[in-house]
Amino acid sequence: MNLNERLRRVEEQEPLLEALLPEPSRLDRLSAEREALHQRYPEKSDRPALFGVPIGVKDLFHVEGFVTRAGSALPPELFSGSEGPAVTRLKQAGGLILGKTVATEFAFSEPGPTRNPHHPDHTPGGSSSGSAAAVAAGYVPVALGTQTIGSISRPASYCGVIGVKPSYGRIPTAGSVPFSESVDHVGFFAESWEWVQRVAPILYDEWSEPDAGPDNHPFRIGFITGSYAEEADQDMQQALVTMIDQLAARGHELMPIPLFDDWSALVEMHYDLIAYEKAEFHREWFTAYQQLYRPGTRELIERGQSIPAERANTIRAYQLELRQQIDQRMIRDGIDLWLTPGATGPAPQGLQFTGNPRCNLPWSFTGLPTVTFPVTKTSSGLPLGIQAVGCFGQDERLLTNLLKRVVPERPA
Repeated sequence: MNLNERLRRVEEQEPLLEALLPEPSRLDRLSAEREALHQRYPEKSDRPALFGVPIGVKDLFHVEGFVTRAGSALPPELFSGSEGPAVTRLKQAGGLILGKTVATEFAFSEPGPTRNPHHPDHTPGGSSSGSAAAVAAGYVPVALGTQTIGSISRPASYCGVIGVKPSYGRIPTAGSVPFSESVDHVGFFAESWEWVQRVAPILYDEWSEPDAGPDNHPFRIGFITGSYAEEADQDMQQALVTMIDQLAARGHELMPIPLFDDWSALVEMHYDLIAYEKAEFHREWFTAYQQLYRPGTRELIERGQSIPAERANTIRAYQLELRQQIDQRMIRDGIDLWLTPGATGPAPQGLQFTGNPRCNLPWSFTGLPTVTFPVTKTSSGLPLGIQAVGCFGQDERLLTNLLKRVVPERPA
């Protein structure tokens, strides 16, 4: 699909979906930028990997020539800053920024106006709502997002696209408005596996393709039992069981393993940590503009103000401990990857609630890499995605294992 076809989709669908921030001169700007690209790279053989490809960028990132609003009513000049590596790398590879995509307020739970392209009366998820919807609607093949709890993985599942959340720190977070610096991840959405393979080497620090062996070589997949697994509804649990049965029929070994013994305590720790760090970052803004914050964000900041620094430090130490425990469990039991629910279920109806992120929470907390990908739809046509998890820092191997052994029939 070329740029003109994608722009026609924007013109036709955007009045309903509202995935992009308004930009009256979008067409003129893109035409000028496309012409400049052609002048810079007149020879096709010299053109970079993303030459002329439209890209969506979550409105948490600073992009040269764009205002950053972070889904907030606060004065946008508060958020001004330099463009970060993630955006710059895409532009240097020839990508054209189609526009800023709608985000929830400061990447937490207060939603924007974006609708789910599959069912417009359902949420696309949050906080990277506009990025997921823009990819699902065909505006762009790739869009940047961020995740602190479930803001890439959950919208990917809800919108039927692929969501890549890297290991913590593998894609730089610089050049974006922070939420919780101990947990923030920069990742991306893609409409196909081919786009994932094209974009990952551009965005990641020091990407290197591993040798995963023969495509048909069986391997060991873990799936988690206990309270964590019970977060998923019947539709999602059935989607996971069906995939597990299919993989077992292809010769892979599936291992049920209990994890997260005190699941409620882990959830509480994660919210305490992100609340504490959000309150620290927003200290001056919240004092000056408290009345402009929406209720959900205000509540989280007020929670963070009551949390002692010692509690935050204890949680940070446990983050590393739990990450090491899971990695060691994978090594000890020979687990190549985990398969888990991409969300608790399909996208909820209505636009006031962006959905439950708890199935994504432990992987944001530990910083392990995840890839969420569509596998089926409910009877009403809502997508369901499965979330694959790998060892920390082994993002390349996770993706290669998925492509070679889990999803040989790649969605278009």
